[in-house]
Amino acid sequence: MYKVFVNDKPLFLTNQISKETDFELFLLESIDVERIIVKIFQNKIQKAYLYHPDEREIMKTLKAKIPVCKAGGGLVYNKKGEVLFIFRNGKWDLPKGGIEKGEEIEVTAMREVEEETGVNKLSITRKMQKTYHVFKRNGKYKLKITHWFEMQSKFEGTPQGQLEEGIEKVAWLNPEQIKEALKNSYENIKLLFEEEKLLQ
Repeated sequence: MYKVFVNDKPLFLTNQISKETDFELFLLESIDVERIIVKIFQNKIQKAYLYHPDEREIMKTLKAKIPVCKAGGGLVYNKKGEVLFIFRNGKWDLPKGGIEKGEEIEVTAMREVEEETGVNKLSITRKMQKTYHVFKRNGKYKLKITHWFEMQSKFEGTPQGQLEEGIEKVAWLNPEQIKEALKNSYENIKLLFEEEKLLQ
């Protein structure tokens, strides 16, 4: 099953039909995905499932119905075990950004962390899950697939937010501060911390 966030509400892509009733179920093959997305943005749908019988075909089927952009991001630890966060658009987030032509996704993730925060001396320790969310740009809905990497940094200086990207502040947060920050963050960022087991 995949979780795609639309306006921070979950759109589940599944090959199983469950007996829950607090959601709407649509057939992925035949549905106009944009219509569902618009209804979620308008708060007419709180939670929806898109059903497709073949799990391997689910994401491929969705990608055929909506333009996709690929991004890379980092969950970066310093020597003290703190995590690098950025604050923009009134929410705490992790540094990430779009892939450039011909670039490896790991390179994208490290470049974006450095550009958005000024933090360098990065090394990737492992590949994490991908997250999926729908956003609107120039009147068109797009599916952003972000490839996340856990990283370590030996950076010693003061992080600097990339102003042209609207980043108001950059901070290293300890586990207690992370719990607080996640109360004002995005659902797909929370998923990464569940994976890291930092949300116990």
